[in-house]
Amino acid sequence: MRIIIGGAGHVGRSIVDYLSQANNDIIVVDTDKKKLDAISKEFDVQTLQGSISHPGVMEKIDAKNADILIAVTDNDEVNLVACQVAYSLFQIPKKIARVDSEFFLNPLWNMLYSDRNLPVDLVISPDVEIAKHILALLEINGTTAVFPLIGEKLYLLGFKCNSDFALVNKSIEEIKKFYNSPVIHIIRDNKSFFAKSDEIIKLGDEIFVLVEKDKVFDTLHDFGITLKQTENLVIFGGNAISYYIASVLEKDDSVGNCRIIESNNVSAHDLAITLKDTQIIRGEMMSDVILNEADVKNADMTIAVTDNDKDNLLASLIAKKSGVSYTLSLVNSRAFDSLIEEDGESIIVERSLVTTSAMLQDLRKAKINNAYCLRRGMGEVWEVRIDEDSLNTGKTIESIGLPDKCRISAIYRGGKIIYPLPQDSILQGDILIVFVAPQAMRKAEEIFKI
Repeated sequence: MRIIIGGAGHVGRSIVDYLSQANNDIIVVDTDKKKLDAISKEFDVQTLQGSISHPGVMEKIDAKNADILIAVTDNDEVNLVACQVAYSLFQIPKKIARVDSEFFLNPLWNMLYSDRNLPVDLVISPDVEIAKHILALLEINGTTAVFPLIGEKLYLLGFKCNSDFALVNKSIEEIKKFYNSPVIHIIRDNKSFFAKSDEIIKLGDEIFVLVEKDKVFDTLHDFGITLKQTENLVIFGGNAISYYIASVLEKDDSVGNCRIIESNNVSAHDLAITLKDTQIIRGEMMSDVILNEADVKNADMTIAVTDNDKDNLLASLIAKKSGVSYTLSLVNSRAFDSLIEEDGESIIVERSLVTTSAMLQDLRKAKINNAYCLRRGMGEVWEVRIDEDSLNTGKTIESIGLPDKCRISAIYRGGKIIYPLPQDSILQGDILIVFVAPQAMRKAEEIFKI
């Protein structure tokens, strides 16, 4: 696939990070040569200095032969104009635009995004997507991943198996007998595989479990996980992510105190004006004085969402040393994540996975309602719809030719969740939950294309 990415900042880099793992031809355009040089040193991509919204720049990178444009500069207007240029002059089939302004995101103006007006196939706001992801982890704490499926009727939950975890040293067969929620997938020693009946859950495994919405809290209880009330929250970094999180939590009576630490005067001032019930503390987040003012030692949870990976991880490490049990760090790269051992109480959120998950529906050549990246290089989970014209309607699962690294783990049919067998049939109207390993991606796309 030939992909043009406009913008080499944090968002653009995170998208390049994920998409460069596959056999994609990627061109990155940005006005900042330093950012382009940094990306070209790290990834096997082409770069061009210039504005992605200029027709001449598009022509230089042979835009007419591109499959998709992903415009994610820091300027909403540049991203939207780039999509218009891509559509009107170069007929690029797919166009994705990053839009951060709440004015452009207002549902009242959704009619803007159409071929007759602004030809944008998908509008994404990475900071909002990351904030929503963090809020989901905050709501179901003790998990390493919370992926809502089928309109939140079903959840794919990730758990890190530590010494307190009830499933450690139990086989998948044993788990099926005693627990309603099946273990579907396992990540162990940086390898991803399906859970077979004789597989034993080991200490340190990350497991993925499909759970129906009304059984989420029963499942947590069964697994020995106690939901912890987050009454006191400290957020490191005052930006769009922390603003969104705090604005949502201000409406949540269960969170008593939320504090944001931000060193930049302007950012701190803006947050103080717009957030009414959140305490904004201006100062360096590593300062003992500032940490004491934020009362970090008595926080139930800390969230570090600055633009700097090392600062986020170090802030979480300091919080842990101060006695905070539950920490979350946003990272652009996992190069430094050895500083913190990820478990159910120390979570690392990868910007690239959250941002790319928001785009997978348009990136994959399949009829997907929703999709998520599990981990870098560990595959994806798709929510695939079976329409009237689907070639798979009426076929059995074993007859559609799924590769070994691809599996239909659940079917939503008639308001019920079914965990199917290979001989079960696929019917019109079904929604399939499909796990796809990287090496099975193209074959799976072909199978579910129609």
